[in-house]
Amino acid sequence: MRVGGPIRSSLYLATMKDVGNDRADAAPAEARWGDDERGLVEAALGLLGIRNLVLAIHDPSFPSDDAEDIGRGSPNTDGGRRFLRFARDLGFNGVQLGPQGETSADNASPYDGTIFSRSTLSIALARLVEDGPSGALLRPESLREIVAGRPPGSEARAHHGHAYRAQRAALREAYASFEGRRRRDEPGELADLERRLDAFTRRNAAWLERDGLYGPLCAEHRSGWFHGWSGEPELDRRLYAPGPGEVVACGERRRALLDRYRDELRFYAFCQLLAHEQHAALRTVTAELGLKLYGDLQIGYSPQDAWAYQSVFLRGYLMGAPPSRTNPEGQVWSYPVLDPAQYEDASSGGLALVRARMDKMFDEFDGVRLDHPHGLVCPWVYAADAPDPLRAVQGGARLFSSPDLPEHPLLARYAIVSPAQLNRAVPRYADGWVTSLSPEQVGRYSVIFDTIARCAEARGRAISDVVCEVLSTLPFPLGAVLDRHGLGRFRVTQKADLDNPKDVYRSENAAPADWIMVGTHDTPPLWRLLDTWERASALGRQAAYLATRLAPSPAEEGAMARALASDPRALAQAKFADLFASPASNVMVFFADLLGMKEIYNTPGTVGDHNWSLRVPRDYERSYLEMRARGAALDLPRALALALRARGGAESVERGNLARRLERCPR
Repeated sequence: MRVGGPIRSSLYLATMKDVGNDRADAAPAEARWGDDERGLVEAALGLLGIRNLVLAIHDPSFPSDDAEDIGRGSPNTDGGRRFLRFARDLGFNGVQLGPQGETSADNASPYDGTIFSRSTLSIALARLVEDGPSGALLRPESLREIVAGRPPGSEARAHHGHAYRAQRAALREAYASFEGRRRRDEPGELADLERRLDAFTRRNAAWLERDGLYGPLCAEHRSGWFHGWSGEPELDRRLYAPGPGEVVACGERRRALLDRYRDELRFYAFCQLLAHEQHAALRTVTAELGLKLYGDLQIGYSPQDAWAYQSVFLRGYLMGAPPSRTNPEGQVWSYPVLDPAQYEDASSGGLALVRARMDKMFDEFDGVRLDHPHGLVCPWVYAADAPDPLRAVQGGARLFSSPDLPEHPLLARYAIVSPAQLNRAVPRYADGWVTSLSPEQVGRYSVIFDTIARCAEARGRAISDVVCEVLSTLPFPLGAVLDRHGLGRFRVTQKADLDNPKDVYRSENAAPADWIMVGTHDTPPLWRLLDTWERASALGRQAAYLATRLAPSPAEEGAMARALASDPRALAQAKFADLFASPASNVMVFFADLLGMKEIYNTPGTVGDHNWSLRVPRDYERSYLEMRARGAALDLPRALALALRARGGAESVERGNLARRLERCPR
């Protein structure tokens, strides 16, 4: 595969003239496409109206070079950066990372991480060994011992617990080295590191103090969950949310704790400085590559965030997922939900917390994925003290759409809609539960989204840089809020109901603002599904549908359907082509789908070491090219060629010329 500099598709579109199929006057325009594969891919994306082609991958899944691999991946390693270059060379112009928060030793889910502190597991230890901004704080032999001690198979599946313990020991050593050399008054880079640490601590004191204290208090009370803290002092559970008459006592207790755990807090800030500086360096790398970097704003809160900011959360209720097409039983999330009574004052309470999160996200990323945005507009809530949480979730309600429910009388005070605006003939979690809204009511539902939009504008981001993970359900209020801001939803085509022409996951039902994908981190890879479809004799139905979407003319549909039904790998390429032939202008590909992998990354609702652990194979560059040649991995030029031929229209001649060039790309 030849890789060269990018040929901007805007240039191609602006200079294209009347290009004939094989005429001599086609040469000048085709020259502007370039001879390299990436140039052709970018030209095709431009001609198809694809604004963003984004590769989705979470931090643990990145490959690492053998000498730096601790048993878990990171985009900050040399191997991680090389994978980013690989993605850019293929034609991707963006990368979607997962949530970046700190997780606990026994929970690898990034969606349970902290909202401000960054994961220290993504710190590349090799950067602490070499001379540079971090001052060679880690001994080379320490890194070699960690690498040599990683569990077997960790290059294919991350070992969270082992990596957590090894990383913590390495960071302790680095911190001890820093403090020892600082006390010896060694000049140079360490002095600069100390200045950066002091400035970072002052700048981020609001969240560093709270996050830094949580761990020592958990150890002191022998429980990792603040509701389980017992004994004296009782104030610790409400340290940042004092009850009546407790303000002075909580302040005194906090000052005592800050003094007692001064060194632990400094160590915490030191680790966070390293994590934030390495992320800033990653931003420089992705910008130089021409990759937009997307962050992921999870809807949930970590235990320390639930403790630290409990004063802004609604008492008596938790947030979960209602029954849906994807999860018929619903899901118990146990996440706190912002108290709407505090929405009036944007300078404090929940909206201030939202603004602080979004400001940090837009400072650190080019765009932001909103995880389950229902929770920001019309959260599904259930009683926090219910003895059977799953049953409570199934009997829950929408926080702002429950004006007169006998089971939830307390929610009436937060209702935005009246009883007359409800359709009692459908379940109250259904999209059509709310039937109409006035502009004023839409504005009330949109309070948090309006805050996000203002944060984006203040940081020089467009609202279109906000990605909304709306899946099978789109409640009427959420749809109205998305329309208010011109935002789209997700279209996950592997879930499409081929018997329902109006199904939300069918590609022809997408809108330009939508994000379309074959699968996500929560679904099986396409290559695994092919086996399932083949066993269930479902390839024919998939092929027939894809032929209606991709055949250049109705007369060719039958032949295409038969060809795809007889060749699962060709059908897979057509499934990818369907994304690019849709009206959506944003395409996302999960890394397992790109590389032809069949292993599952996450099975929703399950807990275990196997979840959140799948990694890019160490030999991905070789294996990808071999598998692509066999049609067993995403062949981007081939998929784009199929999409170009399917689109036709006034530019069909140009599309045909480019399709032929793409089909000639080496495999």
